Amino acid sequence: MLLLLLGIIVLHVTVLVLLFVSTIVSQWLVNGEHAADLWQNCTTGSPFQCQASSSNEWLQSVQAMMILSVIFSVL
Repeated sequence: MLLLLLGIIVLHVTVLVLLFVSTIVSQWLVNGEHAADLWQNCTTGSPFQCQASSSNEWLQSVQAMMILSVIFSVL
């Protein structure tokens, strides 16, 4: 029983770390001079430009759910 509880705790800590990393980290997708993530799209050419991610409703809902999940996991 103790081993099962330890496994569940390790699994939950791993999931929390992955949640924080996936919310905070930039550059989920890197392709040559283009980097994209949940929050912005950047081009690393001679004029370095970053634009906000598209304003699709699904993307805004993903951003909101990621932030809420981080807040609720801290609580």
